[in-house]
Amino acid sequence: MNATPSILNSGQPAAINGGGGTVTLVEASTFCLSDPLGDIHSGTSQGLFYRDARVISRWELRLDGQPAEHLTVLTPEAFKGRFILRKPPRAGVADSTVLVVRRRLIGNGLKEAISVHNLGHEDTAMTITLFVDSDFADLFAVKEGRNHGGGAEHNAVDGDLHLTDHNEPGRGLTVTATGGAVMLPGTITWQVVVPARGRWDTEILAQPVVSHRRVQMAFGDDEDSPISRLKAWRATATDLTATDPSLSDVLQRTESDLGALRIDGSTDGAPAYVAAGAPWFMALFGRDSLLTSWMALPLDSALAVGTLRRLADLQGTKVNPITEEEPGRIMHEMRHGPASGQVLGGTVYYGSVDATPLFVMLLAECWRWGAGDAVVRELLPAADAALAWIDEYGDSDGDGFVEYRRKTDRGLSNQGWKDSFDAINDATGHLAEPSIALCEVQGYVYAARRARAQLAEYFGDTGTAERLREQAETLKAQFDEAFWVAKNGWYAVALDGQKNQVDALTSNAAQCLWTGIVSDERAAELIERLADAAMDSGFGLRTLASSMGAFNPMSYHNGSVWPHDTAIAVAGLLRYRHIPGASELAERLTTGLLDAAGEFGGRLPELFCGFARTDFRSPVPYPTSCSPQAWASAAPLLLVRSFLGLSPCAPTRTLRVTPQLPREWGKVGLTDLRLGPATVSIHAEGSTMHVHGLPDDWKLVTE
Repeated sequence: MNATPSILNSGQPAAINGGGGTVTLVEASTFCLSDPLGDIHSGTSQGLFYRDARVISRWELRLDGQPAEHLTVLTPEAFKGRFILRKPPRAGVADSTVLVVRRRLIGNGLKEAISVHNLGHEDTAMTITLFVDSDFADLFAVKEGRNHGGGAEHNAVDGDLHLTDHNEPGRGLTVTATGGAVMLPGTITWQVVVPARGRWDTEILAQPVVSHRRVQMAFGDDEDSPISRLKAWRATATDLTATDPSLSDVLQRTESDLGALRIDGSTDGAPAYVAAGAPWFMALFGRDSLLTSWMALPLDSALAVGTLRRLADLQGTKVNPITEEEPGRIMHEMRHGPASGQVLGGTVYYGSVDATPLFVMLLAECWRWGAGDAVVRELLPAADAALAWIDEYGDSDGDGFVEYRRKTDRGLSNQGWKDSFDAINDATGHLAEPSIALCEVQGYVYAARRARAQLAEYFGDTGTAERLREQAETLKAQFDEAFWVAKNGWYAVALDGQKNQVDALTSNAAQCLWTGIVSDERAAELIERLADAAMDSGFGLRTLASSMGAFNPMSYHNGSVWPHDTAIAVAGLLRYRHIPGASELAERLTTGLLDAAGEFGGRLPELFCGFARTDFRSPVPYPTSCSPQAWASAAPLLLVRSFLGLSPCAPTRTLRVTPQLPREWGKVGLTDLRLGPATVSIHAEGSTMHVHGLPDDWKLVTE
């Protein structure tokens, strides 16, 4: 994600709604933001967005000229919602007798069914009006709250309402409606009489127009409908269950949200991949999509392969300072909106320092989880190009570490996962000067080299395997010497342009545990520091310790809690579970994070404020946090996998399961887990487990 001011896809997003909360619906690259009434208001960041452009900027329902009153909102799936409303009672009358239900489904457009129920004893007459408008604004402009100068021309023709972009005539929106609708520019009106104890219904369809062609939206049982696609995905995905109701709710929401965040490339022949998150990041992101795919492997390993293929197709081939493309570099962000060329320098921007080693790591992990030899061989050239980028462009000064410095003043100033402009600072709060070498990125590079070495050995290239392992071990030694802050007992978050330690205590150091670059000796001391109340908020791991100069629990990266970050830290702690205190801290962080998920209705947001649990009994939301957001949604899967000690290696027909589940989880089950040609089921409770369906020629390791 991004949070730097006014460059690229960055900056703190504009407030979505002035009050009362926001309802977010998402399906693939389409998302809708409204208030709890289902209304979309002009002058806000609300709207229906399709392919990074806002195609509906106003969608307000009025009953006899008045807004409805909110009762509740139900969102059983990420792509559909029911807004339960009532007509305000007449003057002098205490109770309303008119119930209004708006059923909304989004996909390649929006479908809304409105039903009006008369619960009274007399027929009721009313005028129902829907105000409709579009500004066709680029998502970047909306997100940053900028004036975009867009607008629509309205025409009512043959019973339909047509809106056309002033700036791009081939772009538009067509709205149709049933129930005797009267279409006028900007409004759809119904004059209705609802019989006593009866109901009235209408159905409205809003379809984007691209290149003068109306985009078709499938519904119901149609093969391409959101419901059918989700059903088809669930039929192939692993079934995850838990006897603990809270964990079960979180896992169900995880499955639903990841299904909705999948972008199916069937229209252009591209493989399915996962978007980063709603509302502002419904697109392919290198880092986010790679980490989400890694976390989601127990649910659907095909998602990771699709993400790798898509990123390989977009891998850098030339040097372009504007987009920061370089040969072998994995992209950061792809967009399709009308302003993408001006903002990104093209449709793809490459300013990420960590996506490239993560690509190599994920390829080897997919191999372990059952991706076939042909798939791995297909992607090996991209992995080798990525490693070449690490050696040549990533380590531009030849000191052995991968660092970054943006190529122009338009690029992201920070290019790791904490990419807000003020995210990298020392213990006193002073910002680091580039070039910046992040600690966790060195861990990614270490893991990437070891991962590629394992693939080389499997395919008989022992020379490459030996060379890469030697490189990895050299990096591990150099990393320890350069990054370890001996007087404090933790790793510096980074080295600055003068190779000085940026000595703040951050969650980045915990991610180093995940990659294995940390020695046992250092791990023991680091775990003690991470376990301190300065880092453990009670609801998860803070991004920056409360004892640091730049700490602000309401900041984006300087003291907030990011669920994916905590989950990676937990995975790292359990990798070092033989170190005293590691397992205990992992369980404490996990319990806090899942408690937070319960407070958010089972759906973990992108981030939340890092106040101590002793200060506030519930986690404090971050105002512009994405939800659903891919790696936050996938974080519970990494938690489950880590506590199961689940580590398959399909090519060597080995399955390692060493469960250490928290007691409150009860029984956890993974049914129809696909590991290459094998399909197994795992059921565990505490430190006991049963595996069913493992082929006779596979080895089960339980230690």
